[in-house]
Amino acid sequence: MPRFNLAERLIDPNSPDRRPRRAAYALPTLFTAGNLLLGFLAIMECFRGSMDFAQQVPDAGRHFELAAIFIGISVFVDGLDGRIARMTNTVSEFGREMDSLADVISFGIAPGILAFAWGVQFVDWSILPDNNMRVQLQRATYFITFLFLLCGAARLARFNISVNPIPKNPGRPGRKYFVGLPIPAAAGMVASVVYALDSQPLRHWIAATFWMALIGLLAFLMVCTWRYRSFKDFNLLSPRSFKSVITLGSIIFLLVFFSQPVLLAMATTYVASGILIRIGGILRRKTNPSSQHPETQVG
Repeated sequence: MPRFNLAERLIDPNSPDRRPRRAAYALPTLFTAGNLLLGFLAIMECFRGSMDFAQQVPDAGRHFELAAIFIGISVFVDGLDGRIARMTNTVSEFGREMDSLADVISFGIAPGILAFAWGVQFVDWSILPDNNMRVQLQRATYFITFLFLLCGAARLARFNISVNPIPKNPGRPGRKYFVGLPIPAAAGMVASVVYALDSQPLRHWIAATFWMALIGLLAFLMVCTWRYRSFKDFNLLSPRSFKSVITLGSIIFLLVFFSQPVLLAMATTYVASGILIRIGGILRRKTNPSSQHPETQVG
């Protein structure tokens, strides 16, 4: 059976240099536009949730849940536009810049607003006896949520200008890695926590403090130089083994029937992987100073 080649199907027969048809360039752009739309809808749901919760409208937390779902779907859509552009040989500078601008909205502004509206806005700070402490903590929440957006934008800018960047702790040769936590993964972590906790806003200042600590950690991980697996070498069209089909089917089943804990576990595992790998590398170097890790190319 001949292998399906999408790039060959989209070649313009009248082009002497076998360039794709003009319409083919619109295909990845449509996914980028969908990513942007989902980010916009997530922001609007955060606003609606905040207004309804303030007015004590029943089931107001549903808006925060929808915002988290929209961000989660945008993570999936964002993973497709680049793959489709590479599969159809329609990678362009315009598409790259458009994708980065959409990512700032969907994975920077939208999760930042969700993190503040869900985790800070409705906290009862009046229980703190020290008024100065209360004021300082409230100011810190604004700073940390802004820091999440700032680090995410810096992460995207660094990614766009980097050519074969090398993480501080290189991995296996032949595998592709991100330098720092990708901004979609950081946004997915925010959305998965909100979704797993039934989207009911936090009310206690201690819970809000831990929440802001997580947001600050995600901001740091986005601008650090630790490695994260990119999975760009994963080919959707390549033949699948028997075990991989069973694994994929099991994951789909768990996502359908146990979406909240499974999505939270997947997001937490990926975010924690970079931290654990970095700690493991430091411990190995301390126990065996002569060991060196070969450098590897990353995407």
